[in-house]
Amino acid sequence: MKILSNLELIDIIKAGENSIVEFKQETVHQASLLQEIVAFANTEGGIIVFGVEDNTDKIVGLSKSQVDEIDKKVANITNDLIRPYLQIITNTALIDDKLLLTITVPKGSNKPYNTKGAIFVRQGTTKRLLTDKDEILRLYQASGNLYADEMLVEGTSINDIDKDKIKEYLKAQKKEKTNIDERLLINLGTLRNGNLTLGGLLFFGKNPQQYKSVFLIKAVSFLGNSIGGSDYRDSIDIEGTIPELFDKGMKFFENNLTHIQHDQNFNSEGILEISQIAIEELLQNALIHRDYLKNASIRLLIFDNRIEIISPGKLPNSLTVENIKLGNAVARNNLLVSYCSKVMNYRGLGSGITRALEEQKNIELINDIEGEQFIVKIPRSEIKK
Repeated sequence: MKILSNLELIDIIKAGENSIVEFKQETVHQASLLQEIVAFANTEGGIIVFGVEDNTDKIVGLSKSQVDEIDKKVANITNDLIRPYLQIITNTALIDDKLLLTITVPKGSNKPYNTKGAIFVRQGTTKRLLTDKDEILRLYQASGNLYADEMLVEGTSINDIDKDKIKEYLKAQKKEKTNIDERLLINLGTLRNGNLTLGGLLFFGKNPQQYKSVFLIKAVSFLGNSIGGSDYRDSIDIEGTIPELFDKGMKFFENNLTHIQHDQNFNSEGILEISQIAIEELLQNALIHRDYLKNASIRLLIFDNRIEIISPGKLPNSLTVENIKLGNAVARNNLLVSYCSKVMNYRGLGSGITRALEEQKNIELINDIEGEQFIVKIPRSEIKK
């Protein structure tokens, strides 16, 4: 963690409070300070500056005794009141002959941080108590302490497994085995404590949507260019396992996009106006790397001037659009990555987006943080030559 220089601190004060900066005129109750620190750690980290009026951003300064009091509270918070342990830094600065104290809180790597079980996050310039189970689970997921595809699906059993799909999976690895028993399914990560894991259900289940009805693809080919349009050429809900969703999703694109001749002979079906390889990579990415803690469907949308592939969940951890263009990746669903890399045309190396961009230069990638979704847009007007 970096200690701010006086010039940096002055610039921060001039800019005012925001989602990563909080001002306090004087010392506050320990419970309030504790909640602020937990909220920063569970979000993007931040800085609390004491000695600045939060309404006017005016530097008023602190006395030496106030600084000592705050330091004592911070030591008590870090040693006894935050779980798991979080290292924070306090530092003093003298600006315009006024004494300030800063508390630098890192973006936590072991979320969620809590105080007596209460979990806070930062929202704008305020803190918010988390009570929603899915939001709390996503904090565990963000720190790598939870993988959604390894969670158990209540009510499922070994009877929900399509054993033929298991045989095909083993055959693809040149492992001939006809006895699909409980031990094998446990070793595959498909079964645990009598229930299927989510990854096992989604990849090998007889009917995954029986238990997880929203984990499907909603596909629409619109007339026009507005998602609010009521006229469409084709609209279907695609169900099945992940390999089946992929095959049916590709078929939807093939049926609703234009085929062009492009040096093919007269009797050829032609090639898709948008690179098929790019669509394959992007669709696999949506199915494998989406956030399965969000109860939402993948959407495939075709408009007159573009296509969109929308997958639930913003990019995980510190990933950015720029990162993934360079081939960086964080596995959000380890089981699905393992399964797909063995039976689908999926490498699991983070190269899918890079390969798609090489095949189709005009792909737009949008990490919609507020909407918690990842959007891919490809114009249809610029047909690949």
